[in-house]
Amino acid sequence: MTFNFQLSTFNFYLMDINNAKSQMRKGMLEYCILLLLRRAPAYASDIIRQLQEAELLVVEGTLYPLLTRLKKDGLLSYEWQESTQGPPRKYYALTPEGEEFLGGLDQAWTELATTVNYLKSTHLLTHQES
Repeated sequence: MTFNFQLSTFNFYLMDINNAKSQMRKGMLEYCILLLLRRAPAYASDIIRQLQEAELLVVEGTLYPLLTRLKKDGLLSYEWQESTQGPPRKYYALTPEGEEFLGGLDQAWTELATTVNYLKSTHLLTHQES
């Protein structure tokens, strides 16, 4: 009976960690897309591929609504470009407002990373002193 309890506790822990990781990825996705588009305009399939290369898995059903919202918010624009491999493709690009917004996200990321790294190093020091 103890084994079953420990196993279910472990499974709950894994589900909780996976949920937390999923929430963290969702929170970073907008920032990551804007970072990619800072480099160069891209179409949705290329954005998904680049995110996958960075080990951030995203599906079209998640990406397209986010791109639509960012466009509606004035942070992205798009342009149709002919493709040699099929129909025209919609290439997304940052607008000047998107560049400004991304600058604010860069600052927020730096502040957040600094805070987390500080807390992690403080935690390590506290455990080393014990």
